[in-house]
Amino acid sequence: MIATMPAPPILRVQPVTAELREAVLRLHARPEQDDFVSPPARTLPDAEQCPGSQPMAILLGDAVIGYYRIERSARSLAGRDADAEALGLRSFQLDAAWQGRGLGARALGVLLADLAQRHPQARRIVLTVNCSNAAALALYRRAGFADSGTRYHGGRSGPQHLLWRHLP
Repeated sequence: MIATMPAPPILRVQPVTAELREAVLRLHARPEQDDFVSPPARTLPDAEQCPGSQPMAILLGDAVIGYYRIERSARSLAGRDADAEALGLRSFQLDAAWQGRGLGARALGVLLADLAQRHPQARRIVLTVNCSNAAALALYRRAGFADSGTRYHGGRSGPQHLLWRHLP
């Protein structure tokens, strides 16, 4: 009899539910990332209260490994008008324990595919990333995001690139 290996856990995203909330609140970035990303303990309550925001969990199997929020209006990110078909991405992060395994790039791919299904009217996604956050900039560029050429100067840790990408 040949033993079969169990299938690897599936990487997926879903809205933060009451059952996932505590696990999301326990997520934390590496200390060197604290200047670039706010912990879910600060951003999740805001996302839950904002009617234009949708808090999302990143799961590997049943384990919550990350978090982000989708804004129905990209204007909420940098105070700039964007076309009505643009969504905003905020607070994208993986827990420190799950970083360095290639999961960030995979999670972005799953996130983009999910947006195409969940928000079929959306044509673009917009985000800001701190100019000093080289790792995040490289990740977003590998995922097909382009620099708009403008800077947002309202970030708590300095100026930010305004990036965008067409949705599938």
